[in-house]
Amino acid sequence: MSKYTGPSYRKSRRLGFSTLENGKELAKKPYAPGLHGQKRAKKLSNYGVQLQEKQKVRFMYGLNEKQFRKTFEEAGKLKGVHGENFLRLLESRVDNLVYRIGFATTRKGARQLVNHGHITVNGKKVNIPSYRCVPGDVIAIKESDKNLAIVKSSLEALNNRVEYVTYDEAKMAGTYVRYPERSELNVDINESLIVEFYNR
Repeated sequence: MSKYTGPSYRKSRRLGFSTLENGKELAKKPYAPGLHGQKRAKKLSNYGVQLQEKQKVRFMYGLNEKQFRKTFEEAGKLKGVHGENFLRLLESRVDNLVYRIGFATTRKGARQLVNHGHITVNGKKVNIPSYRCVPGDVIAIKESDKNLAIVKSSLEALNNRVEYVTYDEAKMAGTYVRYPERSELNVDINESLIVEFYNR
């Protein structure tokens, strides 16, 4: 399946989950889209529940199915809990870290900044959103792009920043300090259901 490029609000309402992680999509209309969206939803089977959980995470990070499955399989080769390792790998993508630092208000916007060559990692330009960072990496806005209005407005709109990234305002650079703890990630995600889905 190709990557979803439609409205984020519609997909969030369908899943009953804020893929933008700010709750705005469900604030006014906390029910599924469409003519019959407000009617009582049918009870999902075990497979349906697992599939829905997988889709929630996939749409949240903006991956297509092939990328998502590949990352899941890579997480299975690491030591530790499979589901938690999977979420850590997703959090380590450069587009996600650009979003976490505050250079963009959404992951989609962060991906665009990376694609257009506005981002550097350890001083080198990176234009691949799936590039995986490791703790200690410094993610910054390219020197010639530090006056981008969209980046400045995103930084001004940021209320709080996750603890596993730090930000140097003078250099307009963020550092990926460490891998996140599970408690620091979205509590509405049940990653064990994703593991069950792929291992069924």
